[in-house]
Amino acid sequence: MVPNLRFMFLVSILITTLFTKTTLSQTQTCSSQTFNNNEKFSTCRDLPQLTSYLHWTFDQSTGKLDIAFRRTGAQALVAVPQSNGSPKAYTSDIANAGTQLAESNISYPHSKLSATHTNGEVTIYASLNLPIGTTSLVHLWQDGPMSGTAPQAHAMSSANQQSKESLDLTSGVTQQGSGGGSLSRRRNTHGILNAVSWGVLMPLGAVIARYLKVFKSADPAWFYLHVTCQTAAYIVGVAGWGTGLKLGSDSVGVTYSTHRALGITLFCLGTLQVFALLLRPNKDHKIRIYWNFYHWAIGYATIIISIINIFKGFNALEVSAGDRYDNWKHAYTGIIAALGGIAVLLEAYTWIIVIKRKKSENKFSQGMNGTNGANGYGSRPQQV
Repeated sequence: MVPNLRFMFLVSILITTLFTKTTLSQTQTCSSQTFNNNEKFSTCRDLPQLTSYLHWTFDQSTGKLDIAFRRTGAQALVAVPQSNGSPKAYTSDIANAGTQLAESNISYPHSKLSATHTNGEVTIYASLNLPIGTTSLVHLWQDGPMSGTAPQAHAMSSANQQSKESLDLTSGVTQQGSGGGSLSRRRNTHGILNAVSWGVLMPLGAVIARYLKVFKSADPAWFYLHVTCQTAAYIVGVAGWGTGLKLGSDSVGVTYSTHRALGITLFCLGTLQVFALLLRPNKDHKIRIYWNFYHWAIGYATIIISIINIFKGFNALEVSAGDRYDNWKHAYTGIIAALGGIAVLLEAYTWIIVIKRKKSENKFSQGMNGTNGANGYGSRPQQV
């Protein structure tokens, strides 16, 4: 059995492109590669991702394209390991991201489809008949694991997401796809907006409300700071939530169900808090105590779910982009730990203030009672 055999190489006609141009180098690794069957190709290219190589000969007059795709481990139109150690090459029509890479016909007539496994490298050979007039194509290559003889889903790392380019078959000029960079920027925007809003501003607003109001000199400034902080958190958080929905719709076949469900829950809880602020009763109203409990419960539930979901988001980033976002995760962990430490210190300090204040009020009350008693009244009714 060929260990760790990996798979998938797709070819499609280029329709439109938004790419950054690059040109072939004269010192490419592929130029020194040879093939066991003595096959010769007129052009080759070191592919920019996943340590892969593409060789081809293209006859523009007939549209015939001979290719050899090589990667250490294995790649293919589709190649799977056989018990005799030789990979089996076949074609598969990819209809959606949930494909199982079942053997099926593709859109282009082809011949000479075969695969070899030598010195840890698998090479796939094929001849494709492209429509007359075709001079360029978009090709994608992927690296995925095997489970027995069944190909499994490839990783979603940066290299996997960027393993695509447009290739001019006559000149060898390539255009690196920009879709991966755009997706990465939107993912970064989504993460930053939500980490700052739900993950930092929301807990900070709660700290302000709980501890600053203990200090009489901070009243009513603490209230306006609290409202400003929470309102900003909600507005920025809604923007982050919206970018998350857009990312989900653009990432067909990639679903983070728990992260998505918690995000929707946060949006609903945050919206409830906004409406609660608009409907806040006066301090002396008989239902104010119930409103306070509601506001407190929803607020702390929102903060707890926010922190959990932000770490869920970091886990999703690790799946899709590897360890590139570890520094983000560590920075956020440090910020939350600092806020938690400050909250613990303020909790202890404000309790000391409250206890001293109550003792002072009790002494004042007792002093007033003593003064009344010295005047002959005390707690007894006045006699006439």
